Amino acid sequence: MVGKTVEFATPGTRLSVTNKQLVIARPEHRRESIPIEDLGVVIVDDARATYTQAVFIELTNAGTCVLICGRDHLPASMMIPLVGHHGQTERQLAQVKTSVPTKKRVWQALVKAKIIQQAAVLSHFSVHNRGLIQLASRVKSGDPQNVEAHAAQRYWPALLGDSFRRNRDQPDYNALLNYGYAVIRATVARAIVATGLIPSFGVHHKNRRNPFCLADDLLEPYRPFVDWRVKQIALDTSKDAMSLESRPIRARLLSLLNESVNIGERSEPMLVAIQTSADSLRKALTGDGIDLLLPHGMPLVDVAEEIELQVSET
Repeated sequence: MVGKTVEFATPGTRLSVTNKQLVIARPEHRRESIPIEDLGVVIVDDARATYTQAVFIELTNAGTCVLICGRDHLPASMMIPLVGHHGQTERQLAQVKTSVPTKKRVWQALVKAKIIQQAAVLSHFSVHNRGLIQLASRVKSGDPQNVEAHAAQRYWPALLGDSFRRNRDQPDYNALLNYGYAVIRATVARAIVATGLIPSFGVHHKNRRNPFCLADDLLEPYRPFVDWRVKQIALDTSKDAMSLESRPIRARLLSLLNESVNIGERSEPMLVAIQTSADSLRKALTGDGIDLLLPHGMPLVDVAEEIELQVSET
């Protein structure tokens, strides 16, 4: 079953637990409850919210990812279970021993998938893909030529205009991208922990202060879904109204987790697809197979030009 994504943003919300139910009390609203087992992601965007300790215990025991937002509405912290797969010790030992060539081939597959997804985003909006398909075919093991960066230089102006610059500290489009990426990143981190892998041991991302380097690796081919949704919002909304203060805009970004994603030969809700990708990544890093299951194409869009997303030896 796909877990629900729920946001709490009413000022003064109080959360508690009774009989495995998350109880929601809000000023001037009727008290409600949700079965905790139905929840996949919980986002709290209320500086005045209060909780009982049982809320965090029961949510993490159920494998739910909890995001706490700051006053800028962007996720400021995440809570995921410490305990992953029952065989996590064995898997983590195998992960630590993963060879450098294997890591480079995994990164190659992730970068290829990301660029193909970027091409699919542009095609969805009837924009020429700017040669991204061809660029993707040039990605070598470890991406030593940094094709990913070259693709970004073509992609962002084509998607959001020549004046757009991807800058985390800037408002409008950037703020929406930050929010969407943070939510997807949290679900990726949860999926990685569930497979028994160590989320801080990345195949490409390396930062001693980042506990989710591996999540940032696997996030790459899922980023274009956020770009796709932000572009949709931009087409439907005036630039002055594009703010995270808007709950409808946040809701549209959160709804991505329920979008059907093409992965392998199947179509799955993104929340499930991310887990599928994480499990295939676990196999690649622990010697159980090197075929990564990654998203391809946008929802309801067929990408005519596809390239093999398996980890190749090139």
